[in-house]
Amino acid sequence: MGENRTELEVAPAEDPAGRERGEPSGPLGPERLSAVYDVPLQLSAVIGRTTMPVSRLLRLGRGAVVELDRKVGDPVDIYVNNRLVARGEILVVEDRLGVTMTEIVKSAS
Repeated sequence: MGENRTELEVAPAEDPAGRERGEPSGPLGPERLSAVYDVPLQLSAVIGRTTMPVSRLLRLGRGAVVELDRKVGDPVDIYVNNRLVARGEILVVEDRLGVTMTEIVKSAS
């Protein structure tokens, strides 16, 4: 699966009042973020990973068990747009699986 990433860096610019545009001009609150509320994000919860050759993958059949690199009770990684942002635990909500965040991961960049 190919990965397309676009990164945008915005440098602060000054407005006529002499302050940088990136600076808040009023109280911080939900109304200041309303412009981004409808931006779609892809959220993924990764319970584990494994590596195998294609030949083994093609031999897998119904009921085959694929061993992952995590143990029961280990935290799952939570990615937003392919970037690790948190770790959490799997839980069941009615008849669906869910994830609760237990740790926010600090960005290295």
